[in-house]
Amino acid sequence: MKIAFGCDHAGFELKPIIVKRLDQRGIDILDHGTFSAESVDYPDYASKVAASVSTGEAQLGVLICGTGLGMAISANKTHGIRAVTVSEPYSAKMARAHNDANILTFGSRVVGPDLALMIMDVFLDTPFEGGRHCRRVGKMLALEIVSADEEATCE
Repeated sequence: MKIAFGCDHAGFELKPIIVKRLDQRGIDILDHGTFSAESVDYPDYASKVAASVSTGEAQLGVLICGTGLGMAISANKTHGIRAVTVSEPYSAKMARAHNDANILTFGSRVVGPDLALMIMDVFLDTPFEGGRHCRRVGKMLALEIVSADEEATCE
C-alpha cells in the first residue's frame, strides 16, 4: 500500500510521528511536504495528495493542518476524493466502512499525537464494506458530475 501524505506548517510537528508509524507498518509514503515549519498555504498540499489518490498513484491519503477542515475542503475539490476530517476513532472507522473515504484529515490543534495515531490506524485497518454502501458512494460521485459545470465564486 502507498499513502500520499501532506501537511502545512501547523501539521509539521506531528508529521514525523505519523510518518514513523506509517513506516513501522511497512507502508510506502509519498511525501508531498511541507518540509519546514515555515508558513505555507494548505490547499497547495491538499491538492497534491488528492491528485495522487485520484490518479491511483497512492491508494489513500493523510493530511494534517491546524483543524483538518481546510485540508478536507481543498482535497474534496478533486474528482473522486472523499476526504474526511476525523477527531476520534469511531468516525474514522465509519468513514472507511460506509463512505469509502480515501483521504483522512485531522487537526494537530484538535487531536494530540496518541489520538492521531489511533485514528490513523483505525482508518487504515478498516475496509470498505461495499454492498448497499456502493450505491451511496455512487450517488456521491454523481453529485460531482452534476455540479462540475457550476461557476466557482467566493464572496
